Amino acid sequence: MRKTIIAPSILSADFKELENDVKKVLDAGANWIHCDVMDGIFVPNISFGAMIVEQIAPVVEEFNLKNKKNVLIDTHLMITEPIRYIEQFAKAKSDYITVHADACENIDATIKKIRELGKKVGVSVNPDKPISLFTDYLQKIDLVLIMSVFAGFGGQKFIVDTMQKVRDLVKIRNENNFNFLIEIDGGVNEETAKICLENGADVLVAGSYIFGKNKNYKELIEKIKL
Repeated sequence: MRKTIIAPSILSADFKELENDVKKVLDAGANWIHCDVMDGIFVPNISFGAMIVEQIAPVVEEFNLKNKKNVLIDTHLMITEPIRYIEQFAKAKSDYITVHADACENIDATIKKIRELGKKVGVSVNPDKPISLFTDYLQKIDLVLIMSVFAGFGGQKFIVDTMQKVRDLVKIRNENNFNFLIEIDGGVNEETAKICLENGADVLVAGSYIFGKNKNYKELIEKIKL
């Protein structure tokens, strides 16, 4: 049985206290740190660039050394033609680099570039895009990120219909002995986490749910690990 991976999204953290917030969720049991990068073109909003990943990387490294853990940095590029910036995010010490299939002019070249830089390859699609955009490359992919809301907008309601994509991916994975992880991003909370895991998700990204008013990060993370 696969272990559930919890990846708090720092997009919802307090950027004035970013390093402290990262330390707190690490201490609370986060498995990955999720970095949502938006360019204002592929999605309407702009978030941050590689400098923020560079800022938190030493915090994660220190935690791993001190606690003998292997917390990873999971970078989600919601940007047009991400191949242009992959090297920057690799140098910033991202472990996973995820791109949107429909944001890439050449998805195969983009996957190859991530792999050449020694990073894990992630591919994502929005709720209105089919997984057929990347299924031909699944043997080269380490992570599939299924958006359960539309990328670039906060506070959206979890779209239950996206779970069909998860079920389809689980079937493909089992039939072909692939090893990619299935990640869900958008509207994850105590109720929706259960739905995601029941349908076969491995990784849950949670932003506002974790970095909300309730600062008991450990309790919140435990509730969605189920």
